[in-house]
Amino acid sequence: MNITRNNETKYLLLVILSICFLATGGILVKLSNLPPINTGFYRVLFSIPILLPFIWKDLLHINKKDFIVMFLAGVFLAGDLSLWNISFNFTSVANANLLANFTPFIVIPISYFIFNEKLTKYFYSGAILTIIGVIILMIGKIEPNINNFFGDFLALLTSIFYASFLLTVYKLRDRISSAIIMFVSAFGTVFTLFIVLYITEGIHIPRTIPDLLPLLGLALMSQIMGQGLLAYCLGKVNATLSSLICLTQPIIASFYAYILFDEILSFLEILGMIICIFGVYIAKKTIV
Repeated sequence: MNITRNNETKYLLLVILSICFLATGGILVKLSNLPPINTGFYRVLFSIPILLPFIWKDLLHINKKDFIVMFLAGVFLAGDLSLWNISFNFTSVANANLLANFTPFIVIPISYFIFNEKLTKYFYSGAILTIIGVIILMIGKIEPNINNFFGDFLALLTSIFYASFLLTVYKLRDRISSAIIMFVSAFGTVFTLFIVLYITEGIHIPRTIPDLLPLLGLALMSQIMGQGLLAYCLGKVNATLSSLICLTQPIIASFYAYILFDEILSFLEILGMIICIFGVYIAKKTIV
């Protein structure tokens, strides 16, 4: 069963809200006392008991095939979280953020050829404007350096895994609620992340309140309110437009840095933000 996605403005605003929640992830990861992959592991693990009371009755109606696909979606998300976190060890934060946001380059052609999402030439104009805006926003921070190549490659792989996660959830939303998708996929994520952290960082257990608070914040803000709300909107907004709006995450992260850490916003960064927002507006107005 295919559901109709009309890209209504209220759902567009919810996608932006979900990106606002997701953008808190970098701050909370920075506040965490645990290594980054362990932090990602607990972010997802702690979301499971929070979601369980809302979905346990509906779990009995999910067939085995859908369980497997949801578990696979979780594996894709684990690939995104782990590769992105590891990339920070080899490249700059700016490079990692920019390359990890190349998701639309994967989502848009797949949505066009496989999901038959019709696009106009104006959508591509809006997409190009948005990408230019993001590049301008990040240009003062990007560090083109041969030594960063491996980290840049990992960040680029991150976008492939996240695109795979978005596309899988997008098709699941034709018949399954976002809460169930996030609950079941969480098991695929924690299973995969546990293997990665065991190999790379070792097992770290949060033992104090300062250890726990950022992890609980990540579970609520990033995993449930961020990824969960985005998963809900994937049943209301086309995958192409959703992935394009995800490019606004560096904008929101820059605002957070300005408010919380007193980071200066340069003229180029402000110009990039304006171009990016205008590009999303054009893309939204012209999807058919």
